Amino acid sequence: MNPLTQHRPGLARVLDALNGEGEEARIVGGAVRDWLIGRGARSDVDIATTALPEEVIRRARAAGLKPVPTGIEHGTITIVAEGEPYEVTTLREDVETDGRRARVVFGRDWAHDAARRDFTMNALYLTREGALIDLVGGEADARAGRVRFIGDADRRIREDYLRILRLFRFHAAFGHGPVDPEALAAAMRNRAGLGQLSRERVRTELLKLLVAPGAASTLMEMDGAGLLAPVLGRAGDVAVFTRLCAIEAALGLAADAIRRLGALAVREEADARALRDGLRLSNSEAARLEALAGPAPAPAMCAKGQKAFIYRMGRATYTDRALIGFARSGAGMDDEGWRDLIALAAGWDIPVFPLKAADFLTRGLTPGPALGAALKRAEEAWIEAGFPMDAAVLEGIAREAITA
Repeated sequence: MNPLTQHRPGLARVLDALNGEGEEARIVGGAVRDWLIGRGARSDVDIATTALPEEVIRRARAAGLKPVPTGIEHGTITIVAEGEPYEVTTLREDVETDGRRARVVFGRDWAHDAARRDFTMNALYLTREGALIDLVGGEADARAGRVRFIGDADRRIREDYLRILRLFRFHAAFGHGPVDPEALAAAMRNRAGLGQLSRERVRTELLKLLVAPGAASTLMEMDGAGLLAPVLGRAGDVAVFTRLCAIEAALGLAADAIRRLGALAVREEADARALRDGLRLSNSEAARLEALAGPAPAPAMCAKGQKAFIYRMGRATYTDRALIGFARSGAGMDDEGWRDLIALAAGWDIPVFPLKAADFLTRGLTPGPALGAALKRAEEAWIEAGFPMDAAVLEGIAREAITA
């Protein structure tokens, strides 16, 4: 019995539709690898087939499934079954590569299809009946946590230089011990190829790498091999990154790619802007990264000052800056000052400024710059006073803001 179809009736229907009458389909890649090492079910399941794209579409429709030609020029059809999408790709063979993309032809040879993939653990197949097919030694490597290129490592990398980053990303996610020596040496020999890659592709791989379980130790190896600076466009502070990872784990916080990128490579706003351009970050990612470049709250700051910081910067930015500040401080993981400072952001109910424009209009001000200036002065005085809500105190703050 196929363990991946037991709770996925849609997957079983797709495989049933694609198998038979001279054609075969198998589950391939990450879903098989994750099942093999006990990582649990993945949300995405990829399928490889001997059938040509047109035949995949015909069979899907005949089975009452919905085919979507999401990448038909590359042999990929997405089949929607029971509300879930499954990417189905015809077996392929590389004919020509330039380090960024490959020209492929469709084939029917499973060994050739496996040989064109990147790592042995990603070239495992599972048949409809549940038989594991391993043509490149991927089972042993997956169980051992060994991320190894298929065949000649230099050749695999030169087919697509992004595989240098994928090597470290997959090692951070699945590797045990140091990076495979042969793979690491090949990555170092081919580092110049990183400059050929689109920055969008680099961004995607890097952000996935930063939140992988073994990110800290993997970045140390990457940095030691001289491969981190070319990706970031600057030197990275791996020591601070490592401490941040440990702090997140100690506090039970989820790994966050942008926060970790800030710890690794942002000290000033100029650093954040350079990363924005160099990695083609989204507007929201870039804005958040720039927000991390300012001063961090510290335990020496009084409680009123900490609350003022949270109010002005927002809970998320305060927390990010505090965590990075904790990491840079060198304080122990059990430091109560830093822990209390970070806990404040989660536990404090941020108040809403109680004075509104109407409160000043009733006091004789008219709409315009003077009203806006009075509101701003009043809010700053309210923050400095410790966020009072007493009506008499608020009256005094409003009066002083008008007469200032």
